[in-house]
Amino acid sequence: MSTRIHPTALVDASAQLGEGVDIGPWAIVGPGCIVGDESVLSPRATLERDVTLGRRVKVGVGTVLGGDPQDLKFRGEVTRVEIGDDTTLREYVTINRATAHSWVTRIGKGCFLMSYVHIAHDCALGDGVIISNGTQLAGHVVVEDRATISGLVAAHQFVRIGAHAFVGGASRVAQDVPPYVKAVGNPVKLFGLNSVGLQRNGFSEPVVKELKRAYRLLFRSEHNVSQGLARAREECSALPEVQHFLDFVAQSERGVGF
Repeated sequence: MSTRIHPTALVDASAQLGEGVDIGPWAIVGPGCIVGDESVLSPRATLERDVTLGRRVKVGVGTVLGGDPQDLKFRGEVTRVEIGDDTTLREYVTINRATAHSWVTRIGKGCFLMSYVHIAHDCALGDGVIISNGTQLAGHVVVEDRATISGLVAAHQFVRIGAHAFVGGASRVAQDVPPYVKAVGNPVKLFGLNSVGLQRNGFSEPVVKELKRAYRLLFRSEHNVSQGLARAREECSALPEVQHFLDFVAQSERGVGF
């Protein structure tokens, strides 16, 4: 399988290109970049420097990966962006390299980032994450596997968004969003479990039932969070999903929306 590079594209001598790579007109692949097999760079896509693309990654028109972190503490350290296999980045996505805090800004496998999404330095996205148009993630944000974030969402630095969570459009996320829930608003509020998303991802009825029970004890009872956690650990089945939900809330440093 041959690699195709348009005559107008610029590829640095230090870049490594896999088999079957397709680099479009006026695209740029800068120093220290690695492009995995069968990946596609659309016209005017830019990999500034020190970017690793996995296999079959699609980079949209005008997307810029590997720019310097927008952080005044950055002193030119060698840091990276890493994009997992089968991830799609649509038009004008921007993803900045990390700072010395974590050394890598990481996007997982099978993610879909729509147009004009911005991922700042030191963010870490899990596998299967979907982010809609115009959403902005500040530095150090963590998004766990298969979370879905709607359009025009703004996420504060160091926020965590849990696995299989759904964040509604135009929300301001200044606190953590637990796994498996729906959240929307300015500031963000919780609106029960993401039941449709859980069903689509094959969660069994007993698991959903126990997650609902834990949710009610934490967020729809007269207990404070500490009391709700204690009751949930006593009364709910010790399923892995329930334990992750409870541990996420217990370990939250920014607090969670109600």
